Amino acid sequence: MTATITPVLAQIDQDLPQALERLSALLRIPSISTDPAHAADVDKAADWLVAELASLGFEARKDQTGGHPMVVAQGGAKDGPHLLFYGHYDVQPVDPLDLWESDPFDPQLQDTPKGKVIRARGASDDKGQLMTFIEACRAWLKVHDSLPVKLTFCLEGEEESGSPSLVPYLEANRDALRADLALICDTGLFDPQTPGITTMLRGLLGEEITIHGPARDLHSGSFGGAAMNPARVLARILADLHDENGRITLPGFYDYVPEISDDLRAQWDGLGFDPDAFLGGVGLSVPAGESGRTALEMIWARPTCEINGMISGYTGAGFKTVLPAQASAKVSFRLVGQQDPHKLRKVFREFVTARVPADCRVEFHEHGASPASVMETSHPAFEAARGALSDEWPKPAAFVGAGGSIPIAGYFKSILGMDSMLIGFANDDDQIHSPNEKYDLDSFHRGIRSWARILDAVSKA
Repeated sequence: MTATITPVLAQIDQDLPQALERLSALLRIPSISTDPAHAADVDKAADWLVAELASLGFEARKDQTGGHPMVVAQGGAKDGPHLLFYGHYDVQPVDPLDLWESDPFDPQLQDTPKGKVIRARGASDDKGQLMTFIEACRAWLKVHDSLPVKLTFCLEGEEESGSPSLVPYLEANRDALRADLALICDTGLFDPQTPGITTMLRGLLGEEITIHGPARDLHSGSFGGAAMNPARVLARILADLHDENGRITLPGFYDYVPEISDDLRAQWDGLGFDPDAFLGGVGLSVPAGESGRTALEMIWARPTCEINGMISGYTGAGFKTVLPAQASAKVSFRLVGQQDPHKLRKVFREFVTARVPADCRVEFHEHGASPASVMETSHPAFEAARGALSDEWPKPAAFVGAGGSIPIAGYFKSILGMDSMLIGFANDDDQIHSPNEKYDLDSFHRGIRSWARILDAVSKA
């Protein structure tokens, strides 16, 4: 540990009660972006952040968008690495309110069997997370009067309502926002003792298909056997999407799907992931994906095709012997590597259309498409940050993947031309988007210390 960072960490420890007070002040603002009744509260949260960043010496402002404002601030060192920090200050609705054990906008510090937690809406997603970074900057400035890097903040107020203004804002301000690297604090720990840097995010492709057959629902006794059944057609098409080994059968689907490196595989093996416990927690026991792949590979580094919903015919109580006029299914693909969602949409539709028999027709409805994001971990900042996190937490940090999709990282790559380091300190049991959301006090404290270490390490990388 360098002489530069030691007093910063000591300052963070000393200032933790005041940091909690500041976080609580932000948590008290009900900045629910999706509810028009709270538009003034979202604006108030933006103003709070502008004032807070300005008090630290940043040139901070509130930029208006077509929806809720973007908080932007700039400052730090004149030379050295330029980092863009992203977080969001809006929160989810609190419904159902009667399931909350306390007022969701009256933050409480509570004792639990696992330690102290901060209980409030937004405590973990994402106010507590973004405040870890702001508090790390505060400690640096209090100790050294300056930061070791150049910084730009971009704090969004619409993340929980689909980010409708984000892409236009990035496109209109790409020159002002472009940096060497983006930092995103909206992810979690691998486990309570093991931090991770998310370097792989799967893309997403959504499709809805409807098979149309007879002009109306038919009596299965009168027409069964003679008339084509759209439900049977749909079932056969969906069954054809996978082979007996769990591989997806679309032509060329695995083109541009890379294998993970030996080094990354070793990191993942060292995490001690328990697939039996992972599946057992949801009442399952047997991995159902590609044969010969580990569970972590399947959820982080392999593409998928999943049937998310099916509907056809009579689904009410009792029984009705109907031959349905149509059958529908929603199908999603998680994508990796350089898979092109738009090309795969075309391949999928050709695959389905080729299996539609005479007397039936197919209708398609798209539900979004975004490519995977793969970060260039050879950038020296990544290893520097991994080392810094490993110094703070009980277990070494690892480069990890994410089964879901985080569009902002893709936008930073496609619009601003830069990679992102996704580092967060949430836990799986934080109940984000649910009643009684919480953020572990240890996550908040170590999160601040982690960012301070990362700023120091990246500045020297």
